[in-house]
Amino acid sequence: MSGGLDSSVAAAILQEQGSEIVGLTAKLWPDGSRCCSDEDIRDAQRICDFLGAPHYVVDLHEAFQEKVINYFVSEYARGRTPSPCAVCNRAIKFGLLMDKLSPLDASFMATGHYARIAKDAKGGFRLRTGMDSKKDQTYFLFDLSQQQLAATIFPLGEMTKDEVRKCAKKKNLPVTRRPESQDLCFAESGEHYRIVERFLPGATRPGDVMDVGGNKLGTHQGLHRCTIGQRRGLGIAKGRPLYVADIDSEKNTVTVAGKDCLLSTMVRVENINWIAGDFPSCTFAATTKIRYNHAAASSHIKPTGDHSAVVTFDEPQFAITPGQIAAFYDCDELLGGGWIEKGE
Repeated sequence: MSGGLDSSVAAAILQEQGSEIVGLTAKLWPDGSRCCSDEDIRDAQRICDFLGAPHYVVDLHEAFQEKVINYFVSEYARGRTPSPCAVCNRAIKFGLLMDKLSPLDASFMATGHYARIAKDAKGGFRLRTGMDSKKDQTYFLFDLSQQQLAATIFPLGEMTKDEVRKCAKKKNLPVTRRPESQDLCFAESGEHYRIVERFLPGATRPGDVMDVGGNKLGTHQGLHRCTIGQRRGLGIAKGRPLYVADIDSEKNTVTVAGKDCLLSTMVRVENINWIAGDFPSCTFAATTKIRYNHAAASSHIKPTGDHSAVVTFDEPQFAITPGQIAAFYDCDELLGGGWIEKGE
């Protein structure tokens, strides 16, 4: 429980359905964040008091540092753009927090994610998008296992955000109004670089910003301040829009180019997690989403190993970014996904 609207309504719905609930809040970031600050913890306690449910706080900040922050920093140091929410979901929320089920004598863990879980004919679990397409969060849940899904409930999966708000009002839940945010929970909007510089002082090493012909156009102030597809904040002016097309961590250089140069039809994907059974051995069609706010695009996936594939898009895609997630969908079902290595 974060103390916010979604997790509070999820708890209230389960209680109304007859479940005995226990509120669990993870303390992840010692400096506070937008989901586990002292204020958030007090809000979660207030909701549990209102519902007459026990509330516990679990200090996981050391594990969060090791598994999420260290990953976040190292990816930027390699010239990649990390996706920490997916790592946190796999290792922390549906990992270490789920480990608390047995000590609490609980059968399931419920969250306020906008996603749905369904059983297939063989008794396996499938992950489907939330009914509210604008709030669907399956993209960041691609790495969950069958065991994790078997012990998970998403009470808001069939609801829209507006319905969740109305439910909170109807139940008179003492939810504190908070601004909606898609930013990192542990960094202010647009200031992720401060986290990187805090744990990796050498990240601020300046380097060349070049065009595709190798001509120097300017100087960057650290690779962690750049990401594929970025246009602003590069400190260059050429009279036409230029975007970050390549980041070379070995040479400490950033290459910029026109938008057309960032269009790719192929991408290599590694460390694929396949939710829907065994990973296919033959090429198959699916829609592939390469960013959270990206419309899944028609593609064909050719397996190149047990956990790797080459994805070919029917139409070129802009700014395919190493370090981000490629999530594979069949209509409203998330089949699986993996980590983007390079667009071609």
